[in-house]
Amino acid sequence: MVAFIDAHREAYGVEPICRELPIAPSTYYEDKARERDPGRLPARVRQDAALDAKIRDVWEDNFRVYGVRKVWHALRLEGCHVARCSVARRMRALGLRGVTRGKAPRTTRAAFGVALPPDHVGRCFRVKRPNALWVADITYMPTARAGFVYTAFITDAFARRIVGWRVSRSLRTDLTLGALEQALQARMGRGTPRPIHHSDRGVQYVSVRYTDRLGEAGLQPSVGRVGDSYDNALAETINGLYKTEVRAYWGRLNDLRDVEWATLQWVDWFNRRRLLESNGYRPPAMIEAQYHQPLQGSVRAA
Repeated sequence: MVAFIDAHREAYGVEPICRELPIAPSTYYEDKARERDPGRLPARVRQDAALDAKIRDVWEDNFRVYGVRKVWHALRLEGCHVARCSVARRMRALGLRGVTRGKAPRTTRAAFGVALPPDHVGRCFRVKRPNALWVADITYMPTARAGFVYTAFITDAFARRIVGWRVSRSLRTDLTLGALEQALQARMGRGTPRPIHHSDRGVQYVSVRYTDRLGEAGLQPSVGRVGDSYDNALAETINGLYKTEVRAYWGRLNDLRDVEWATLQWVDWFNRRRLLESNGYRPPAMIEAQYHQPLQGSVRAA
């Protein structure tokens, strides 16, 4: 009604319009005074406005994929201690929602008739230190011009940190080898313990070239059973987050170059800032930093 009065006040005047509408002139004038001076707004309205700005900043800064729970935890990490129900109420008012995942089809073809390493993981993806267990898998991203583009990830199970990735239009072993080489260069220094490398039974991971490279690097290969996604559940989870969140923020990408650029940004955000429930709503980089901090302190003390 205030907008209607604003639009017709020059022609008819405020009081005559108010006599025809269920609104008192004093209510209209108070509303206009609050527009000029937000300090006259009720305390609850001012608090909601301040919270709205913080919520929108968190939501925008995290690729618009966070729902109520993660926005709430992100605000707490920033020192904003607000009730979760308040975050839910304001996100509803702002029309902000998180993204949800769907099931992803398989991108690896099982290898038969070749000798395979045993499963050294047994669906237990909890480890006590970095570089104890790496999990590997392939997913895909549909594009507008290049068809399917494939992404291989290697993730350190300790903090769910992505340590290697590669994008390609081909499912050949070069794709998985590229991700492996990046992980080795990033994590395998002199004296670093060599992790178990766990994957499904896809031909890319049990090929001669790939298994030879694992042996040269000193990694212990491990594979799950045929057709059972639970045997590589951690890698499947990373794939699902990647596909859902990249597509939710960037939409349908055009080609390989777009997928590479989006993946680069997503991996950097995922490792450094994304809150993971499995990490107690902390990002992977923070978990690893907290693990290394007491070790560094003991070295300085010695």
